[in-house]
Amino acid sequence: MNFELTFGEQYPGLFRYCHSLTGDPDLADDLAQETFVRLYDRRVGGTDEGLRAWLFRTATHLVRDEHRAGESHRRLLEAHPVRPEGSEPPDEAVQRRERVVPVREALGHLTEREREILLMRHGGFSYREIADAVGVAPSSVGTLLARAERNFVNVYIAPGENYDTSR
Repeated sequence: MNFELTFGEQYPGLFRYCHSLTGDPDLADDLAQETFVRLYDRRVGGTDEGLRAWLFRTATHLVRDEHRAGESHRRLLEAHPVRPEGSEPPDEAVQRRERVVPVREALGHLTEREREILLMRHGGFSYREIADAVGVAPSSVGTLLARAERNFVNVYIAPGENYDTSR
């Protein structure tokens, strides 16, 4: 395995996945980097598909561990955020939050596995890769994904939009 090549190809998607799960870009960066440190230290090998599944499965475990260990720390940071110089203008931040908050809230109503499956599919994973990462049979990914999408739509209402939840 060429570590630099694997890092260059897989890091952006892994970061986006971690960011989607955590909502914190700094934490997502740390978790993605820790995943690659483990890949390097353990000298994991295999096919590109197998490495990708290993990376995302490991990142998922790291996110779970972080969530368990850092709940109070995260709440403190959310209550008293630190804004670096040159952060986005307040009006843009409000507009972004107006788009992101309903999505995060809807994702929060899903089960952990539904959330992971939706985010992986949105990140471009194939059904086989999703199956490997979450530990299910590839033939059941379509059903699980359809159920997760239906549950997401049933709880997601964008500002100013109405969805028929009677389906």
